[in-house]
Amino acid sequence: MKIRQKAQIIIDILESHYPKTPIPLDHSDNFTLLIAVLLSAQCKDERVNQITPKLFKLANDPYSMAKLSQKQIYEVIKPCGLGPQKSKAIKSLSKILVEDYQGQVPEEFMLLEKLPGVGHKTASVVMSQGFGHPAFPVDTHIHRLAQRWKLTNGKNVTQTEKDLKRIFPEQLWNKLHLQIIFWGREFCQAHECFALECRICKAINPKRIRPFAHKRP
Repeated sequence: MKIRQKAQIIIDILESHYPKTPIPLDHSDNFTLLIAVLLSAQCKDERVNQITPKLFKLANDPYSMAKLSQKQIYEVIKPCGLGPQKSKAIKSLSKILVEDYQGQVPEEFMLLEKLPGVGHKTASVVMSQGFGHPAFPVDTHIHRLAQRWKLTNGKNVTQTEKDLKRIFPEQLWNKLHLQIIFWGREFCQAHECFALECRICKAINPKRIRPFAHKRP
């Protein structure tokens, strides 16, 4: 099966299951989205959504967040894991937003990625879900499924992002990356399916009989 045929099957199935793609992380603006995405590193979205209301009750903008001590931030966010690093990053980036960007989250990849604790994936989520610019954030679900579906060689998330952007139309990226995440959580989990069970896996690899083992990024 050619890659374009495979891609169209994936698009059609995902669109039929997820015609709407609500953003998984609760937020009220681009600043709270940025903080929520930063907290989601190695932490489930459900946990982040339990923690952020407590944090944003204390401070929901860069000005008030920058005034909190790192310890105050840490005491709230520590259930998300990596508390020392994340609390330091949140306070530091809030201060930078106040001093350099008039309290606004910058609308550029390069500027976002210069902020403490903000890598390419986090910047991609903010650009996509916050500003609406075409982006294809690759998390563990997307990286894993791209391998199972043989859309990438699986060497690393950077290569996976390039391959997916090449395969899928740009106008679908923002919605599609969420659809793939939803599918991975619901139908094609890491320790189930193994490219043998779910509707997409069976549709694009009908002759597969052995479980697929993905490479770690």
